Amino acid sequence: MNGLRGAAWLLVFQSIGELLSRGLSLPLPGPVLGLLLLLGGLRFAAVREPVAECANFLLAHLSLLFIPVGVGVMTHLSLLERFGGRMLLVIVLSTWIGLAVTALVLRVPTRRPKSEGQ
Repeated sequence: MNGLRGAAWLLVFQSIGELLSRGLSLPLPGPVLGLLLLLGGLRFAAVREPVAECANFLLAHLSLLFIPVGVGVMTHLSLLERFGGRMLLVIVLSTWIGLAVTALVLRVPTRRPKSEGQ
């Protein structure tokens, strides 16, 4: 029963985020706003415990969520044959760019300012 409460909390926060996003014409998607609200809601045990149980259930059955993706790939094999090389190139390049940007961003706080005496 606690898992159902957790799923309800997830849906409530997503719905509130969607309402805020659409109602205020915000540039962020509703689910992202819902996750930000959920982050604040996790401070309370009444939210945290049911959501944790629901999350554990979803993680235990995570492999089932990949079935629709596999079916989608199988039904569009012709597109994969046609654009597969380009898609692979884009995936590899975007991954490397993301890694490079992350490395550069993480490097900035670790730099020490040089003292004037050196």
